[in-house]
Amino acid sequence: MTSTRQETRIVAADKVPTIEIIREFAAPPEQVFRAHVDPDLYAQWVGPRSLSTRITRWDARTGGEWAFANDRDGEEIASFYGSFHEVRPHQRIVWTFTYTGEPDGVALETLTFERLDGGGTRLTALSVVKDFETRDGMLSSGMDVGVKEGYEKLDELLAKGA
Repeated sequence: MTSTRQETRIVAADKVPTIEIIREFAAPPEQVFRAHVDPDLYAQWVGPRSLSTRITRWDARTGGEWAFANDRDGEEIASFYGSFHEVRPHQRIVWTFTYTGEPDGVALETLTFERLDGGGTRLTALSVVKDFETRDGMLSSGMDVGVKEGYEKLDELLAKGA
């Protein structure tokens, strides 16, 4: 597979409070999935380049839980937590995603890993939140920078065979 810069699409639905993120990777679903469930790999790519990620809890199985913090220059900037509702290897992850600063703003996220012709993967992440205010707050928070830069870092890891 050749490495090309991929577009990350972030789509907010008009009639329901959802955010859909679609991104293709030049790696098979097994690798992309592993980068989402292996805490050492996840910490290396998630979020913007200006922050580091510190995993504080990680049990990537159906019924497990997770938590991580984002740090800048040794200072915690934000932290997140949730539960793994379904972990179906190489196919799907369903989890909750909560920012500790907004504990009532829980997102239910479904990630699907679709094998593409040529061996790549299309990752689709659908986040459902309680209302449009929560959804719009997420969109205006700068999450797009974290998502796009994170996926660029993931591309780099996958290119190294991670």
